[in-house]
Amino acid sequence: MTDKFLIATMLLSPLIGFLINGLLVNYNNKSYLRSGIVATVAAAISFLAAATLFLKLLGVSAPEVVKAHFFEWINVGQFKANAAFVVDHISGIMILIITGVGTLIHLYSIGYMSHDEKPAKYFSYLNLFLFNMLILVLGDNLLLLFVGWEGVGLCSYLLIGFWFTDSEKAKAGMKAFVVNRIGDAGFILGLFLIFILFKTVEFEELAKLTYAPELGWGLLTFATMFLFIGATGKSAQIPLYVWLPDAMAGPTPVSALIHAATMVTAGVYMIVRLNFMFMATPNTMMLIATIGALTAVFAASIGLFQNDIKKILAYSTVSQLGYMFLGVGVGAFKAGMFHLMTHAFFKALMFLGAGSVIHGMHEEQDVRKMGGLSKKMPITYLTFLFGWLAIIGTPLFSGFFSKDEILWKTFASPMGSKFLWFLGVLGAALTAFYMTRLMALTFWGKSRVDKSVHVHESPIVMTLPLVILAVLSLIGGWVGIPEVIGHIFSIPNGWEHWLSKQVVDAAAHGSHLEEWLTMATSVILAGCSAYCAYFIYTKKADALEKLKNQYGKIYNIISNKYYIDELYQKTIVVPLVLLSKWFWSFVDVKIVDRTTYLLADIVRGAGSSLRLMVNGNVQQYALYIVAGMVAVLVVILTR
Repeated sequence: MTDKFLIATMLLSPLIGFLINGLLVNYNNKSYLRSGIVATVAAAISFLAAATLFLKLLGVSAPEVVKAHFFEWINVGQFKANAAFVVDHISGIMILIITGVGTLIHLYSIGYMSHDEKPAKYFSYLNLFLFNMLILVLGDNLLLLFVGWEGVGLCSYLLIGFWFTDSEKAKAGMKAFVVNRIGDAGFILGLFLIFILFKTVEFEELAKLTYAPELGWGLLTFATMFLFIGATGKSAQIPLYVWLPDAMAGPTPVSALIHAATMVTAGVYMIVRLNFMFMATPNTMMLIATIGALTAVFAASIGLFQNDIKKILAYSTVSQLGYMFLGVGVGAFKAGMFHLMTHAFFKALMFLGAGSVIHGMHEEQDVRKMGGLSKKMPITYLTFLFGWLAIIGTPLFSGFFSKDEILWKTFASPMGSKFLWFLGVLGAALTAFYMTRLMALTFWGKSRVDKSVHVHESPIVMTLPLVILAVLSLIGGWVGIPEVIGHIFSIPNGWEHWLSKQVVDAAAHGSHLEEWLTMATSVILAGCSAYCAYFIYTKKADALEKLKNQYGKIYNIISNKYYIDELYQKTIVVPLVLLSKWFWSFVDVKIVDRTTYLLADIVRGAGSSLRLMVNGNVQQYALYIVAGMVAVLVVILTR
C-alpha cells in the first residue's frame, strides 16, 4: 500500500463513518449497536492506517517524513496552499493518540449511549470530530491546521450541546463556541502576520528559515503571541479556560475524547510544531510558561472542593494542560509532548471511569452521594486506581516520568525559573490532594449511596477500554525514562531520541544530584498531600466540617470557582449585551433603518412623478421627443 493511500484511508474512514451514520439519524434508539459498530470500525480502520504509517517511520531505512500531496488548494498571487498531509515524528505520535484512544472511546460509547434516543447522530459527530482532528495534526501548512482547528471547534459545540433540549447543556455548548471564537480570532491574526513576514504558511518552508532571537517586541513576537491566544482558547488556559468545566454537560465519552485526550491538546501541538519560531521569541515563551504555571495552580485549587465527579476531572484537565504549556514555555518541547501523551492515557481512563461510575449509579454525579464503590464496581475501581496513581506522579507510572521531566526542565532550563518550578510543585501537591479526595469520596470509606440506587458494574464493552487505558497509564511513560534514571539500568530515552530530529529543546543546566533532589521533592510533597487527603476524607470527616464552618468564606470562594464566571458576566458579557442593544436601537433603528426608509421614499416619490409622464398620449410623447431634440441642439450650439 502506498503512503498516499494509507493517509487517505486514515482521513476518509471516519468521514465515511460520519456520512453513513448521518443517514441513520432518524432511526430509533435500537440503532445504537448498528451505528456504534459503524463508527467504531471506521475509527479502528483509521487507527490501523496510522499504526502502519508509524511503523514505517520506525523501520531500519525509515524516511523522516511521509508526505501525500493531493491537489493544489489555493494559488492567488504570492499566496499558495496545498492540500497536502505529513506524517513525521511529531504528527506520528498525535495520530496514534487520536485514533487509538479515539477507537477505545467509540467502543466505550456503544455501552454508554445504549439508552439514548439519537445514538446515530452522536456517533456521526464523533467520527466527524476524528476527521477534523486528523486534518489538524496532519496538515502540512498553517491554513490546513486552521481548517482542522475550526472543525474540531464545531464538533465540540455539537457534542457538548448534544442534549440541547436541556437549556443548561445548550448554554454550555454555546459558551464553548463563543470563547473558542475569541481565541480563534487571535490565531487568524497570527497566521496573517506570519504570511506577511515570510510569504508562506507551509511548515517545511518556515522551518528552513533562520530565526534570530527577537529580544524586543517585533512582528514575529506579536505573531507568536497571537497564535498563543488561539492556544489559550482551544487548550483552556487563563483567561479563556472557563468553557471547559462547563463542557462537562456533554456525554462523558465526549469529555474523554475531546476535553482530555485530543482537542484541548491542539494548542500544545501547534506550539511544538512551530518550536523553531517560538524559540526565537523569548518574550512569548516567558508568557507561555507563566500562564501555564499559573493555570496549573489556579485550576488545581478550584478542584479542591468541587463535588461533581466530572467537574473535578475537568479542572484537573485544565491544570494538566497548564503543565504542558509550562514545559513548552521553558523550551522543554519534548517534555510537553511527553506529558500530552501520558495525560491522554490516564485522563481518558479517568473520564471513562467516571462515566462508568455515573452509569452504575444511575446518572448520579455528586461524589458526596457515593462512597464504598470499590466493592461493587471492582473493575472500574482498579482501573481508576491506575489513573489516580499516574496523575499524582507515583514512580513507575506514566505521569511520574512526564510531570517530573517538565518540573526538572523548568528548574534547570535557562528559560525557566525557580519560581515557576515552585508553582509547578505546588500544583502537583494540590493535584495529589484533590485526586485522592475524589478516590476517597467515590471508592473508599463508608457508602453514602441512597438505598434506592442499585449500584452495578458496567458491561464489558465499557470496562475493556478501561483495562487497556489502565495498562497504558502504567507503561506509557517507560518510553521516556529520564537519563538520570536510565543510565543506571542502561536504558536509553527513546522519546528524546524520537523527537530530536524535529524538536530542539532549550538546554538544561544542572547536575544529576539536583535532578534527583527536585524529583524527590515533588514525589514526597505529592505523597504527603495524598496521605493528608486520604486521612481527612476517610477518618476525619467531622473535623473537616468544623474547618468548613471556621473558614467558610475561603471555602465558599474556592468552591464557587473564585466567582470568575460571575466576574466575566458582569464585566464583559453584560456590557457587551448592553452595547449591542444600544447599537441596535440607535445605530441600526435610528440611523440605518431611517436612512433606508428615506431613500426608499425618495425613490418611490420619484417613480410616482415619472409615472405621470407615461400615460399613453402619443402627442405628449412627440412633445418629449421634440423637447429632447431642442435640448441637444442647444447644447451643441452653445459649445
